[in-house]
Amino acid sequence: MKWLVRLLNSVLLFLTTDLILLCSWFSVSLWVGIPGGVCLAVLFVVINIVPRYRAAKNRWAVMNDGRELVYLFLITLAANIAFQIWFGIEVFSKQTGHAAFFVNLVFCIVLEAALAVNGTLRIIILSKQLGMVKKVLFLFLWWLPIFNLVLLYQMVHTAKQEYELETEKEELNSVRKENEICRTKYPVLMVHGVFFRDLKYWNYWGRIPKELKRNGAEVYYGNQQSAASVEECAVELKTRIEEVMAETGAEKVNIIAHSKGGLDSRYTISLLGMDHYVASLTTINTPHRGCAFADYLLHKIPKSVCNMIARKYNSALKKLGDPNPDFMAAVQDLTEESCRAFNERVLDAENVYYQSTASKMSRWNSAPFPQWMSYLLVKHFDKDNDGLVGVQAAKWGSKFTLLETKGRRGISHGDMIDLNRENIKGFDVREFYVGVVHGLKEMGF
Repeated sequence: MKWLVRLLNSVLLFLTTDLILLCSWFSVSLWVGIPGGVCLAVLFVVINIVPRYRAAKNRWAVMNDGRELVYLFLITLAANIAFQIWFGIEVFSKQTGHAAFFVNLVFCIVLEAALAVNGTLRIIILSKQLGMVKKVLFLFLWWLPIFNLVLLYQMVHTAKQEYELETEKEELNSVRKENEICRTKYPVLMVHGVFFRDLKYWNYWGRIPKELKRNGAEVYYGNQQSAASVEECAVELKTRIEEVMAETGAEKVNIIAHSKGGLDSRYTISLLGMDHYVASLTTINTPHRGCAFADYLLHKIPKSVCNMIARKYNSALKKLGDPNPDFMAAVQDLTEESCRAFNERVLDAENVYYQSTASKMSRWNSAPFPQWMSYLLVKHFDKDNDGLVGVQAAKWGSKFTLLETKGRRGISHGDMIDLNRENIKGFDVREFYVGVVHGLKEMGF
C-alpha cells in the first residue's frame, strides 16, 4: 500500500513539474500549462502535506513525512532529468518550443528544490539519531555531487530506523500500559556517577526515566554532589532516601546506581544504617574493585598538575551547584587501592538484594567520545572494559549481567545512561532498564 501511495504521489508530482512541457507537446497554450501546474502543486500540498501534518502527533511522525518527501524528490528528479533531456533534444532538433522548455525547466527546478529542502530540513531538525557532524556536513556541502547523495542516503536511512524503533516502542508501551510492568512495591531511586549532577533541564539518565514512568515506575534521583568523596556523597544519599520515604510513605527504596554512585550507595546502606530502608541495589558499570588506570595516572602525573586540574574542576563544579566539590577525593576513591580497602570495610547487608551489570566496548573506536580516548589505557590494565571501568571490576552481588553487542559498536560507560541519546543496534538501553525494574517488581521489591 505504501508503495502504491508513493507511486501515485510520484505521478502527481511528475505531472505538476512537467505540465508545461506536456501542454507544449500537445499544442496547448502556456497560459493553460502554468496555472495548471500551480493548481497541481497546491493539490499535492493539500492532499499530502496538510493532512499528514495535522495527523502527526509526535516528532518522529513529522520527521518520517520528511523522509517520504525526500523519496518523492529522488524519484521525480530521476524521471524529470530523463524527460528534460529527451524533450530538450526534441526541442533543439526541431527548433521550436524553446519558451515552453525553459519556463518548464525553471518551474521544475523550483518545485524539486522546494520538495528537497522541505524533506531534508524536517529530518535535520527533528532527527535525534542523525549526528551533528552529518547535519553540519550536509548543510554546508549539499552542493557537492555524489557526496550529497551519499549523505542524503545516510540521513534517510537513519530517519527510517529511528521512526521504526520509536513507533514500535510507542506501540509496545501502549499494549503494556495497563499492566504497569515497572510499578514496583518501593520507589526507584536513580543515583548518578561522578562529575555529573541530576539537572532539571538535562537528565543524566537520558530517555530512561521517561520510559520507566510510562510503564508505571515511581522515579526519584539521588541529587548528591557530582565530585566528592564516597563518604560525603553517602551522607547526602542517606538524607535523600529519608526524603523520598517521607514524600511517598514507602518503607524502602530500590536503588539503581551508575558508576561511582554504586559505591556511594553501598556505603550508605552498610555504614549509615540505611540497610533497613533499601530493598535492593542494582549497580550499573560501577568500579567495585577500582580502576587500575586511576592508580597509574595518579602516580605518573606530577602532583602540581593534579592540583591544577582539581582547582579548575572544583571551580567549574561549584558553579554547577556543588556546595563543596573535591575532585581529588572523588578520583582517589575510585583507585584499585582505595576500593580494596573499601570492600574490606563496607560489607553487604544481608537484608538487601545486590545485583550488578557491566557493558563492554568491542574496540577503541566502537563508541563515541569520550570513551574511545580512555579505552586502550583501561584495556592495558583491566582488559575488557566500557571505556572507563573493567568488566571484572564491575561484578558484584547475587546476579551479574554482561552486556555486549555483535559487531564493532559495543556499549560504553556513557551508553549505559543513554548519554548520547543514541539508538544502538542490538541494544535498547531503555528496554534494558524496563527489564531491570520489571525484574525487581517480580521479586516483590
